[in-house]
Amino acid sequence: MNRTMTIAEMTLRETVRRRGVLVLLLVLPLAFYLGRRGDHLGQSIRFVCLGLAWVLSAAALFVGSAARSLEPRLRLSGYLTHQLFLGRLLALWTLGLALSAPYFLLIRFDQHHVRYGAIAVIMLLGVLVAPLLGLALSALLPRDLEGMLVLMTVVGLQMILDPAGNAARLLPFWFSREIGTYAIDHTSVGYLDRGLLHGAVTALLLLVLVAVGFGVRLRRRSHVRIVGGLS
Repeated sequence: MNRTMTIAEMTLRETVRRRGVLVLLLVLPLAFYLGRRGDHLGQSIRFVCLGLAWVLSAAALFVGSAARSLEPRLRLSGYLTHQLFLGRLLALWTLGLALSAPYFLLIRFDQHHVRYGAIAVIMLLGVLVAPLLGLALSALLPRDLEGMLVLMTVVGLQMILDPAGNAARLLPFWFSREIGTYAIDHTSVGYLDRGLLHGAVTALLLLVLVAVGFGVRLRRRSHVRIVGGLS
């Protein structure tokens, strides 16, 4: 556990040093919110939650990709694969909570007649799922650009697909639409239950993908080079 916390601390320190990136991460969801606040208050809440999920996924993607050159050396130093990805997840979850808190307070004081507890649930599930998605993409795809294209496609589809359709249910942030409907439109508790189930299943599947992706990538030992044969 100490090694996991060491990785978490290293990741947080590296992220905090990039103040410009942190500012962008904080401001981008605000653009999502303000873009819809004027005439669609309900959609502004949905969009800010999706914006937070997007920036956390992108941050996790870059964190995972930036660590590629370091991870083989850490493995040789005795770090286990699960310590590497769990440490990064802990750091990203901490960052996600810190970024989400101001937006929850914004909604709490700027919006009325919504279920604030359900809004908090959406944000917590987004903090849980989004870093898993970003790390999974970094583990499965070889380059940042490919991961960003996939991530942009996922978020774009999340915005345009009918949430009642079967295709939308396969997307990782579908839970935000269901719980958001419960919170904003005051629908039945069935929306909340479906959202919670979807978020939990998505998080579990993505965690498995992260574990398998990191395991396969580090098992290849691309840092080892055979310089000569046995005579």
